[in-house]
Amino acid sequence: MQATVTKKQSTGSTTEKLNKILTNAGEVFQDGIGTLKHLKAQIVLEDDAVPKFHKARQVPYALRPKVENELQRLENEGILSKVDWSEWATPIVPVVKGNGSVRLCGDFKVTVNPVLKAEQYPLPRIDDIFAALGQGKRFSKIDLAQAYLQMEMEESSKKYLTINTSKGLYQYNRLVFGIASAPAIWQKAMEQVLQGIPNTQCYLDDIVITGENDDAHLENLEKVLKRLNEFGLRANKAKCEFFQDEIEYCGHKIDKNGLHKCKDKIDAVLKAPPPQNVSQLRSFLGLVNYYRKFLPNLSSVLHPLNCLLQLGNKWHWSQDCEKAFKQAKELVTSDNVLTHYDPQVPLKLACDASPYGIGAVLSHRFDDGTERPIAFASRSLNAAERNYAQIDREALSLVWGVKKFNQYLYGKHFTLLTDHKPLVSIFNPAKGVPAMAAARLQRWALFLSAHTYSIEYKGTQHHGNADGLSRLPLQVAPPVKTKEAVDMFQMAQVDPLPVTSEEIARETGRDPVLSKVYELTLKGWPRQGDSSLPGYSSRREQLTVHQGCILWGTRVVIPPKLRQRVLTVIHEGHLGVVKMKGLARSFVWWPGIDEKLEELAKTCYGCLQTQKSPPTAPLHVWEWPTKPWQRVHIDYAGPFLDHMYLVVVDAHSKWPEVFCTKTATSAKTVELLQALFARTGLPHQIVSDNGTPFTAEEFQRFVRKNGIQHTTIVPYHPASNGQAERFIQTFKHSIKAMDKDTASLRQKIAKFLLAYRNSTHAVTGQTPAMLFLGRPLRSRLDLLKPSLQQHVQKKQSESALRSQTRSLRTFQVGQQVIAKDYRNKGQKWQTGTIVSQTGPLTYQVKVGQDLVWRRHVDQLLDASGSTSVDANYTPFHGDFEFSDEAQDTGGPEDDAGGSAPASPVPQRPAVNPVPQSPTANTSPVRRYPERIRRPPERFQD
Repeated sequence: MQATVTKKQSTGSTTEKLNKILTNAGEVFQDGIGTLKHLKAQIVLEDDAVPKFHKARQVPYALRPKVENELQRLENEGILSKVDWSEWATPIVPVVKGNGSVRLCGDFKVTVNPVLKAEQYPLPRIDDIFAALGQGKRFSKIDLAQAYLQMEMEESSKKYLTINTSKGLYQYNRLVFGIASAPAIWQKAMEQVLQGIPNTQCYLDDIVITGENDDAHLENLEKVLKRLNEFGLRANKAKCEFFQDEIEYCGHKIDKNGLHKCKDKIDAVLKAPPPQNVSQLRSFLGLVNYYRKFLPNLSSVLHPLNCLLQLGNKWHWSQDCEKAFKQAKELVTSDNVLTHYDPQVPLKLACDASPYGIGAVLSHRFDDGTERPIAFASRSLNAAERNYAQIDREALSLVWGVKKFNQYLYGKHFTLLTDHKPLVSIFNPAKGVPAMAAARLQRWALFLSAHTYSIEYKGTQHHGNADGLSRLPLQVAPPVKTKEAVDMFQMAQVDPLPVTSEEIARETGRDPVLSKVYELTLKGWPRQGDSSLPGYSSRREQLTVHQGCILWGTRVVIPPKLRQRVLTVIHEGHLGVVKMKGLARSFVWWPGIDEKLEELAKTCYGCLQTQKSPPTAPLHVWEWPTKPWQRVHIDYAGPFLDHMYLVVVDAHSKWPEVFCTKTATSAKTVELLQALFARTGLPHQIVSDNGTPFTAEEFQRFVRKNGIQHTTIVPYHPASNGQAERFIQTFKHSIKAMDKDTASLRQKIAKFLLAYRNSTHAVTGQTPAMLFLGRPLRSRLDLLKPSLQQHVQKKQSESALRSQTRSLRTFQVGQQVIAKDYRNKGQKWQTGTIVSQTGPLTYQVKVGQDLVWRRHVDQLLDASGSTSVDANYTPFHGDFEFSDEAQDTGGPEDDAGGSAPASPVPQRPAVNPVPQSPTANTSPVRRYPERIRRPPERFQD
């Protein structure tokens, strides 16, 4: 495409030179994105900045292929790079373009922008621009293609530009639209690129070139193009202008005669049409009265117009009214009201929309609190825009106003004023783009996010300047589009549905609830919503209308009459509830749709037959018995190692019993339990599963006969008999672990049971043996423990041995001794003869013809007056064997009775004899006496 060139004042030589310069600069005008050389962008955050990681926003199914294609394209061009991990992550919002593709915009105002140390490089003032161009006769303007993306990022700054998508994390390698510092960074870089070239000025992505004459102009243009080529930059030739007599730049008109205000800055007021009714007249008077402090004698001028507002007066637009109307417009656009643009003074942009027009007023707010306009703008809405919802029209006025005065606003902080409160939240620069806002609002919010602004709510009664322009807009509408890209996308959501958009629009108008919602959405909801429409009122800020249909975000609101058809199609694949909800959320919505989908899945016979089991219920434990053997749990384990095993577990002590058997019949079960209960007694309750051995009549008769309560668990739910089931697992695991042992199966079971019963149970904290028997079971491990009893016996034996070694008195059979006499007090001793030795220190002494006493060595004296000591004596450690003939008549009872016969001595088992004394003819046979053991008192009746 040829660039625009003014030919009527240019010579043929100038045109030829220009074409030659443009041809030589062919690389600058190539398609694609350039790469700025030698300069890279750097982002600096505040010192206390905390990384923010936002999850990827859900993308409607209809947009996912387009989003993935765009990500692939950007990655192929080197603009994006895939990364696996990042501390920072910015969500993206896909914006539908006119050709049906999407543009991916990062919502950086929720991540980087709030903590960004914004570059403070100033944008050029209009006076500085004109000073550089003031000597020019004709002017050229070069538009840089996708300016920011031509500048690469420093490696350390790329992590801040990470975006989170449905395909994972990507980092921008180039300076991206939406970063608050981007305008200042780019302006600084461009001034370095163009430094030293005369009669040249750059304002962001627009470069203006001139010269004192055509030759100087061409020379400067050639220098600019060469400089752009050297730095690797590309320009959009279709948007460039060359050798123009005048150009519009930063809201002003520049020509050879100087700097002029653009006429369209005040055309919105001067060309405003006369009011057609009282409502429009009130709006115009609101505009004029907004600036009344700057307008003297305003009441006199507006008197004819004010008369039309009086009650009882018929509407009649007279010549006096027309004259007053024109005078009022001239006053508002006079120098008394208008002010020149000053980059150092705060900017305010007030915007408003009516059902047929939009208006905007750009103003300066001075230190004294006064507000003076810089420029006015208005236009009427086209047919498609008049069908917008009220919130869309109000948002359109804001976006159109920013675009209209973009040269004043871009790169500077300004304040947006609106009388539509929901937009304060949707367009809030400190908040993310609402995920369920209409697609059009999302696109506009992302456009505004590239600007540095704040947004404020201003009541309609204080918003008269913008309201007046919207009620009396210029009748110059933009070209009517057959279908806006957003409209095409929105209505494409209906295509996959079993109903058409025409059906939805028709039924929406017929339904009393949706028709009211449609009307409120189109004309504006009450500030507090509508309590009669709770499901819709809470979403009123996100509802919009298209072609007679109501949409919530990208979802079509289905009228009640068509909902069943839609539900049937959503469920035709018999997906689960979660997937059906995900599918529905990409296309349709109505209040209670989630509940309807859940109900549909619960009532579908096919889904019920194939659904999974419910989640496992929390464990409900059995009540712990207070005594042993109150409740026992039984079960059969096996077949295992060619046997069946009847397992019995006491619920109180966890004491287990295991019986190995070849069969698991009811008769065998009763036999084994009878043997067990003979040792332990009958339990109060038996818990088992529903196996045949436990449900047969024989077993039932057994438990009834013995007064045992039998409880069976729920079929196919073994966890209810967890006492037995858990023990069986432990039992099988231990027996398998003994596979290499040479012991028999019964020996393995015995070893396992002894160890298990002596081990502390995890539930009770005690061993089963201690809770069941009241004592631990003695095992070979007890031999490792020191024994107090053995220690005492050892010490006693050692003491006795030492005592015997020192003075051991022994007597020989047949030796004459004197024995202690306990029969009368007058005679203490009686002579006698040793008959036999009955113990280590006891002897039988014959003191009469038929009288034999049993006496201890301490009760005997040698009749000769000396007692022999056996130096070779070995302590006796065996039992003594007593003869049946040996009798003992000694003891106090015998002594008291005189000559009572001795009691027979019980027979003892024979043991090895004690070695004989050297002085004895025969050696007595020494044996340990047998102790008479009595049962403990607790086992006595």
